[in-house]
Amino acid sequence: MAILKILQYPDERLHKVAVPVSTITDEIHVLVQNMTETMYTATGIGLAATQVDVHQRVIVIDVSETRDQLHVFINPEIIASEGEFDYQEGCLSLPGIFEKVKRAENISVRAMNLNGDLFELDASGLLAICIQHEMDHLMGKVFIEYLSQLKQSRIRSKLRKRQRDAKS
Repeated sequence: MAILKILQYPDERLHKVAVPVSTITDEIHVLVQNMTETMYTATGIGLAATQVDVHQRVIVIDVSETRDQLHVFINPEIIASEGEFDYQEGCLSLPGIFEKVKRAENISVRAMNLNGDLFELDASGLLAICIQHEMDHLMGKVFIEYLSQLKQSRIRSKLRKRQRDAKS
């Protein structure tokens, strides 16, 4: 397994829309293994293939405290949603940035697993939030794009300052 490089906002590749996976190949299995290792190493709870510059519809998620309940979603689609929930989100592509985002509280998602079998999952709370967040990445959207222009501008300024400080 390998640790993959996570793209950092505002990298334009984060805005590329992922294409569906047509066949579960050995390469997809390796991608999922590498994404999982990368997510756990970065202490994240979710990772979309887009974030590691692979533009296919693959996400891995583990919101468990024990880090042993991995969910793999290939070609995920939300088939139902209800309720609203504000949650303080963060992102491995925006380290140290946390903002409240409004999402559906309960969702039903349909996806393929690593065997190529379709499955459906009902999710609520943090798992539902994480699925929606990672699916946004597959559509080329980063969570701060839900925020006001003013907040987005402040975050971009903060990130530019961090980059300048890192170079000093």
